[in-house]
Formats: sequence, C-alpha cells, structure tokens
Amino acid sequence: MRRALATFCLGVSLGSLGACGPGTTDIVAVDGSSTVYPITEAVAEEFQKGGRGRVTIGVSGTGGGFKKLCKGEVALSGASRPIRPSEVELCKEARIDYIELPVAYDGIAVVVHPDNAWVDHLSVEELRRMWEPAAQDRIKRWSDVREGWPDTELHLFGPGVDSGTYDYFTKAIVGQEHSSRGDFTSSEDDNVLVQGVSTDRGALGFFGFAYYSENADKLRVVPVDGGAGPILPSLQTVADGSYQPLSRPIFIYVSRKEAERGEVAAFVDFYLDSSAELVAEVGYVPLPDPAYALVRRRFAAKTTGSVFGGEGSKVGASVEQTLANG
Repeated sequence: MRRALATFCLGVSLGSLGACGPGTTDIVAVDGSSTVYPITEAVAEEFQKGGRGRVTIGVSGTGGGFKKLCKGEVALSGASRPIRPSEVELCKEARIDYIELPVAYDGIAVVVHPDNAWVDHLSVEELRRMWEPAAQDRIKRWSDVREGWPDTELHLFGPGVDSGTYDYFTKAIVGQEHSSRGDFTSSEDDNVLVQGVSTDRGALGFFGFAYYSENADKLRVVPVDGGAGPILPSLQTVADGSYQPLSRPIFIYVSRKEAERGEVAAFVDFYLDSSAELVAEVGYVPLPDPAYALVRRRFAAKTTGSVFGGEGSKVGASVEQTLANG
C-alpha cells in the first residue's frame, strides 16, 4: 500500500533524520513518478535490510523527477513515460548523462463511482471527447458523451501535469502530450483522486492500475475499447498487450556519474535483480525474463541515452523488442 507522498529516509528513525542530509555520502537519492514509487519503496526496504546503504525517496512526478536528475540533485528518477526532448536538452546542458532502465509494465485504469450503473465501457473516441481541449465548454454532462446516458454532471479527476501518467494518457487518448481540457481536478497524490471519484457519482478518473487494485472496493474500473472490443485492465491484459492503448512500460533513469558510486550501483543492481518478484508484489506486471536480461546488460555496460527515442510517451511500445533493436 502506498504511503503519504513525501520525501523520507527509509530505515532511519525520526530521531535520526539528520543523518539523511546532503553531507551523508552513502545516501541513494531517488525522486520522480508516483506510479513507480511503490516499486522503488519495496526495493529500498529490502535493500536496506542488508545494511547496504540508505535510500531517500521523493515524489514530485515524472517531470519533476527529470528536473532533479538533470540538475544533479538525485541519483535516480522514476518515470512513467520515456524522457522527452526538453528533458534530454536539460540534461545535455547540465552535462548529465543518464541510463534508461525499463523495470515493469503498468496499465492506466479508467474508473468511475461504484454506483455509476450506466457506463458499460468507453471507447477511445469517447474518452477523447471527454478529455480533449475543445471539451471544456462543450462536454459537461454524461449525456453529452453518449446518447441515452443520464443528464448527470461529468466531473473529471486526473494526475497533475508533471505526471508521466497524465502525459501518456493524453498522448494515447487525445493524440498529444499535455493536450487536455483544463477544468479537471488534478493531483500528484493518487489518494486525492481516489477520494474524489469514490465520493462523486458523476465522477470519472484515471491513474495506474496497481493503485486501482489497492482501492477496488471504492471504485469501479471501466473496460476500454481500443478498436478490438472492450478490454478490462488486468495483470494478464497488460502483460499480453491486449489492453491498448493504455498499457505502457515504466522506468528508472540513473545518472551515469552517480552510477560510479558503489552504493548507487549496488542499489540499481539489487533493483533489477529483485524487480520481477517485487514488481508483482506491489501489483505491477514484471517484464519478461529476456527483457530483464537486456536491461541488466544495459546497466552493466553503462549505456546512456534513450532507446525509446527521447520523444516522451510512446504508445504500444514493447520493452524487449525496443531494447533488442536499440
């Protein structure tokens, strides 16, 4: 279960939080995506049990994490989409080389209030009609989305604009990152989104499938029709790629310079070696074993740059095929 989204030093008591300051050399500083956070938290807890080092984890969203990585403020950044051109340029200007490491697959769940009995599924076109910029003054009620639905106000909830999940959703549904109506309730804290949808019969929201799974008693997930009929997100449909276009790989990005530090290299090695087990434990979809082998090889070789093109969200990407071709 996710904890409050705040920076903290795992494994250190409140009375000794001063040991987590910038002068401490064995700290592995991590920031970034709230979607990747539960995986990193689980890995960090296991890593620290062996006394290998200490890990601080902040959650400023994918975009916020890249800013900190490219300023040299953290060793690792979690990302729920690939790095985009402006972030590539930011790192280049700061002379920060990064190693891109896919760690899991995730699906984006579209959810409504449990008492919403009229939505049997949503097509990509209907989702686009709800979320595109032109919808702001036009699509205000559920009856505006599909004929026969009730004249109930439509209230939308989604991640903040620094979120990689927001980036990927807008790319997959609207066709362009950061292209959406602006009159929705946004938050980097998924608890706020769950609270909003679960208490509003007219609400619809989206966030990572793993977080929906943790709150399935409060929400109803909606099948999405990407062209092959309505598909519910599940571990199986995300793993086999049938839940499209809302399945995507998620990543950690590692500073090449920081990877030379023993504790950082040890943490990343542990992360990749334990990912398959811990990813599944926190509700995400592990990569296939051959894909993890390619990711380990990429880190061992300290291969920098992005095999995903450095162009941000890439809909329908396969980690194994992309790494093999890269």
